Amino acid sequence: MTAESRTKQIAYNKKARHNIEIEDEYEAGIVLKGTEVKSVRAGKISLKEAFAKIKNNEVFVYNLHIAPYTHAYFDNHEPMRPRKLLLNRREIKKLIGKTSEKGCTLVPLKAYLKNGRVKIGLALGKGKKIHDKRMEIKEREVKRELARTMKKFRQ
Repeated sequence: MTAESRTKQIAYNKKARHNIEIEDEYEAGIVLKGTEVKSVRAGKISLKEAFAKIKNNEVFVYNLHIAPYTHAYFDNHEPMRPRKLLLNRREIKKLIGKTSEKGCTLVPLKAYLKNGRVKIGLALGKGKKIHDKRMEIKEREVKRELARTMKKFRQ
């Protein structure tokens, strides 16, 4: 069985690639409680406003919303609590150096299951300027238009 068949994507941050120019990507485990894992497996996770920060040589993700598990009786989790991300010490040192630069941020791109464990795809990048976003949109529209005209001529 290959690694691709054992991964299942749960959530994706659509705005992250639009707002941030991604330099590097990392895969991190996440420390969760039992009810949080059950909610994530049910797809009740939102990465919209989430961001990561390094505190005391540990990486934490903030504003990651995991909805309370509906079948839990009394021991449910807090939906917006900060959660620790699990990375190698070498990766954390590299991130500390990169995030100390002006404008560099850590943003979760996706949440997925890999071999039964919840993983977060982290991206290191710099925020795009408005004119960069506009140029990207224009380029995308030109490519679409070109594809349409090519399709007409093929017929």
